[in-house]
Amino acid sequence: MAVESVAYARAGLMGNPSDGYFGKTISIIIRDFSAKVSLYESPEVEIIPSFQDRSKYPGIRELVEDVKSNGYYGGIRLMKAAVKKFFDHCETQGIRLPDRNFSLRYRSTIPRRLGLAGSSALVTATIQCLTEFYEVEIPKPLLPNLILSVEMDELGITAGLQDRVIQVYEGVVYMDFDRDLMEGRGYGEYEELDPALLPPLFIAYRTDLGEGSETIHNNVRQRWLAGDPDVVQAMKDFAAYAEEARALLKAGKGLEIGPLMDKNFARRRSIFNLDPGTVEMVECARSLGAHAKYAGSGGAVVGMYYDEEMYGRLVHAMGEKGIAVMKPRVEAS
Repeated sequence: MAVESVAYARAGLMGNPSDGYFGKTISIIIRDFSAKVSLYESPEVEIIPSFQDRSKYPGIRELVEDVKSNGYYGGIRLMKAAVKKFFDHCETQGIRLPDRNFSLRYRSTIPRRLGLAGSSALVTATIQCLTEFYEVEIPKPLLPNLILSVEMDELGITAGLQDRVIQVYEGVVYMDFDRDLMEGRGYGEYEELDPALLPPLFIAYRTDLGEGSETIHNNVRQRWLAGDPDVVQAMKDFAAYAEEARALLKAGKGLEIGPLMDKNFARRRSIFNLDPGTVEMVECARSLGAHAKYAGSGGAVVGMYYDEEMYGRLVHAMGEKGIAVMKPRVEAS
């Protein structure tokens, strides 16, 4: 038996990073980049390394360039953690897994270390392969929780549910992580929105990389846990931007969400120490009349433009700075 699963990159359209702080967000899937996991039955359990896991290089310069592009970790630790957490879940739920072994291999085209949720995409695809292979049913609203626990519990990476929710549901999703819901039933309210309601969007990302999310989020989380009033209020503000953007989208006023993107970025800037490279992308977009904000933890931005002439100017101006610009494919073809 062989199964295959694909999970896509994502961009936080509004409200991020409040998902880990009982906030509200809107997120979109980016079908242009994906993590694909293949699983097939085999005599032993094996996770097959991909190109990103290699440890042999023609020379020292190639090793250094690989570290710059991919960091010190490939996908093996994520897949190992996913398998362990899936097994733990089944044990806890009293699900007896059949005595069958498997091999896993993966391929990811999601740019690394740019806050486009490449790690969670790989975990999502791995968990989905395992549930299909072992015929284990996990309710859709609860599946993102299991996926998140892989990185948080097993690897100690600070993260929120947003990435996992959008990678499970796909398309465009408005998420309400209300504290009462999260502490009561364990998951939020997830509303799928019509991608046709979106304004013209672009994704821009640096080719010289950003900073991993486990580094970015730690300080703010500690401040939030300590009750820092500015951080607590900021998370409420992010949630309000998402709520207002949802109302505009549903009213057919998608072109009016741009100023909210600007507010989301400004509020983020007020509590985070932002990397200059990502700030430069936002400021470049705004100088041309577009709107932009962080797509995730850094290294990439999501923005909206008003016409093709503006998009062309964005591509030209950012291209001169070594920044790639693209129109995200949100809907399934």
